[in-house]
Amino acid sequence: MVTLSASVLPVLDALPTPALLGVISRSCPLLVPYHLLPDVRSTLPPTLPYLVHITSFHSLSPDELADVLDNGADALVLDRDTAPALALLGGQPPSIPAERVVIHMPAEDDASPSTSQGSLQGLAGVLVSLPASIACGTQQASDIISSYSAAISAEESGKPVYVSPFNTLTPGAAPAATTVDDAARLAKLSASLVVRTSALALVAEGQQAPPGSLDLVGALTASLVSDRADGHFPTTVVSASLSTSLGLVYSSIASIRESLLTGSAVYQSRKRGLWRKGETSGATQEVVRIRFDCDSDAIEFRVRQQAGAQHAGFCHLTERESCFGPTGGLAALERTLLSRKANAPPGSYTARIFSDPKLLSAKIREEAQELADAKDEDPSHVAFEAADLLYFALARCIKAGVSLEQVENSLDLKAKKITRRAGNAKPQFEQPAVNGESKINGSAAPAATAEADPNAPIKIQSYHLEQLSQEERVSLLKRPALRSAAIQELCRPILASVKERGDAALLELTEKFDKAKLSSPMFYPPFGTPEVMKRIKPEVKAAMDQAYSNIYAFHLAQKRTGGNVKAAKAGAAGVDEQTGEEAEDAILEVETMPGVVCRRFARPIERVGLYVPGGTAVLPSTALMLGVPAQVARCPTRIIATPPRPDGSIAPEVMYAAHLTGATGILAAGGAQAVGALAYGTAKVPKVDKICGPGNQFVTAAKLLVQNDMDACVSIDMPAGPSEVLVIADASSNPDFVASDLLSQAEHGPDSQVVLVAISLTDAQLASIEEAVDRQAKALPRCAYVRKAIEKSVTIRVPNREEAMKWSNAYAPEHLIIQTEEPELLAKSVINAGSIFVGQWSPESCGDYASGTNHSLPTNAFARQYSGVNTDTFVKRITSQNLTAEGLKALGPHVVHLAECEDLEAHANAVRLRLKALENVEKA
Repeated sequence: MVTLSASVLPVLDALPTPALLGVISRSCPLLVPYHLLPDVRSTLPPTLPYLVHITSFHSLSPDELADVLDNGADALVLDRDTAPALALLGGQPPSIPAERVVIHMPAEDDASPSTSQGSLQGLAGVLVSLPASIACGTQQASDIISSYSAAISAEESGKPVYVSPFNTLTPGAAPAATTVDDAARLAKLSASLVVRTSALALVAEGQQAPPGSLDLVGALTASLVSDRADGHFPTTVVSASLSTSLGLVYSSIASIRESLLTGSAVYQSRKRGLWRKGETSGATQEVVRIRFDCDSDAIEFRVRQQAGAQHAGFCHLTERESCFGPTGGLAALERTLLSRKANAPPGSYTARIFSDPKLLSAKIREEAQELADAKDEDPSHVAFEAADLLYFALARCIKAGVSLEQVENSLDLKAKKITRRAGNAKPQFEQPAVNGESKINGSAAPAATAEADPNAPIKIQSYHLEQLSQEERVSLLKRPALRSAAIQELCRPILASVKERGDAALLELTEKFDKAKLSSPMFYPPFGTPEVMKRIKPEVKAAMDQAYSNIYAFHLAQKRTGGNVKAAKAGAAGVDEQTGEEAEDAILEVETMPGVVCRRFARPIERVGLYVPGGTAVLPSTALMLGVPAQVARCPTRIIATPPRPDGSIAPEVMYAAHLTGATGILAAGGAQAVGALAYGTAKVPKVDKICGPGNQFVTAAKLLVQNDMDACVSIDMPAGPSEVLVIADASSNPDFVASDLLSQAEHGPDSQVVLVAISLTDAQLASIEEAVDRQAKALPRCAYVRKAIEKSVTIRVPNREEAMKWSNAYAPEHLIIQTEEPELLAKSVINAGSIFVGQWSPESCGDYASGTNHSLPTNAFARQYSGVNTDTFVKRITSQNLTAEGLKALGPHVVHLAECEDLEAHANAVRLRLKALENVEKA
């Protein structure tokens, strides 16, 4: 059930200012029309409850409705006439829970709800739209509102009744005017006033709202009633994390207004007047949320407490965080770990936990296993082991800069999901059964076995397709869940810092994350200097030269195909080289009817950012894969972004790739901070129009965030996830070749996805491949990465080639390798894949490095809708049309009729004038 007690429900009708959105997030819910949701969802603060209004004009499937709730909406507001959606309530999955639905009812002139009382009882609330003839302040409105309140038992249940004055929810129409008095009257009826965000004003104490605007804070506080002579309200102050009580104070209307407008806690002192918390001690409080109790006579401030120079927290006693004494449990543990992370004695166990990632990872796995093994008959042992696991899990969070509040926000977001998951364990945690087969719902395998025994077999879990239920098939097709929402929340402050503070923030973050202290984030040509070249092995240089030649040839061919006319011969003869066009470029030119010529041509994107990961390996190949198509497209500004080494230098191989591809600059930064610098630009880093290239979860999250930020005005190539390969093999396959292809992808990292689809292989034939995987993996220097990747990998045993292709197309792999009889014939059946490697002599490695195709490819099933990086990634396709007089005479009348059909008279007139002029010429 949605519990929302604010006296105002703002409805979004335009992108609000940050200040207005801040006040709303601290005080009340927000109603978001569905058509605006894609533009604003990523900008909504995680603490802001919001409802999504879905009208009868939105034809949404059950999955799409569920997706809105799964992605964080507290409730759906459905029109009464949205019968298909309402039929889902309480139905089969993915049914929409009635307690997550607010019904939108257009009120009639009488006081009786037009839907039976019983049909409203299970809902989260009701939104009533008043007709033009009834104003908020009338007795008739009160009667209508009271009838709906009774229909949903609002006084007993606390369910919201939202009241929308006439036209408030009608886009483009002028809404009825509203006042603070209207909000006060509705509050007395336990109802909330619906107001457009564009009509809300942020008004300081003692000032008036502009004409036609509503004082938001005044309307929010209109419901408050004090039982004290001084008009103050008792106020509990709790921490944003774990709701730990910090103290009891008093508030006034003026202090609440100041707190909401500034975001800093301000209370009412009986002696000093307005009390700005921490103004002298430095122990300030950031307001997260202000709530009123059910009687509207007491208040709760939810705050993020900062320590002062001499004060631990809220209390005037310097060593207390809370006025009620020391905090305990997880709150105390978080505070202790934060302190130890900053000041742990060298050599102490806590210092080792934070400095040795392998130790911390091993302890988490160890404690998780001990908790799993604890017996239900011994509750104290279960609690003991759970406490150990929580300790190390929280240490892991603190090490990554994640607070308990962020963990709670993630839990709250998960709680809003209504889509039911299969609930199965990941394959690597399942108990293998006999003959190498595994059941999805088996008991968990010991998690620490592989880590404890480096000689344990490295083996892919195997499943027979015909033995899997539909639910199990769906589960195996899914990639491991990416923590996109949580990662985005970590990226937001990084991006904001770079956006606001520019180079200073960028250099600080580079020093923090890459351990490199730089004076400038940018390197400029020349990049292939003698100093750089002497640090590159001759054989590596020769390999890069060959790779460059092949990649260039393939991507240049892309520029010269896709049309039927050479640029030099299209339209007016010749080309304008300043546009980036070359004589041999392909132009599509079609005369759609006599005298009507349509063309499509390409123009380079002017400024592009090319992200080349650093991390666990040097990747000059990625610099080539991004730099060459951008060079072929003739993008004027091409900035390679790559993490610097600790000494501040860039890997010489990447420098040489920049030289070959003619990069105009290198940004020595990685992660979200590099994405932010490219998206927003700084004094030294050029702002770009598009960001391309793979990266970890932080890079991907940052790319998605800046793409949705209208201020950035930047696009991206595609979302990216962990690397993946699917190999299709049959009895003709060479086991060593198959194993080598699987392992070449697994060595990218522990989160790489490796899938083998085995067509009619016997147990002995599959065992030969498994033996080759184990033997080759243990000889690799990155065996630890490979082992973890293989633990999460699967073999799907299918009876025939048709089932193999069905599985492959459903999985939509980044890399698809076909090692079968007649591989070219099987490749004809591919629908979804990033890049295909056909036949036993086409290892994925060739495409990764030097065959000519691009290795920056869609992952995480995005091959269903995205192509890999190519020359078109770096251009815009522009169309043109050229009509002769005869062409306009033939086409013009049709255009006039269509424009008149759509009531666009100016469109029609633009044609009529010309037709009339031609007619006059002919008469003359």
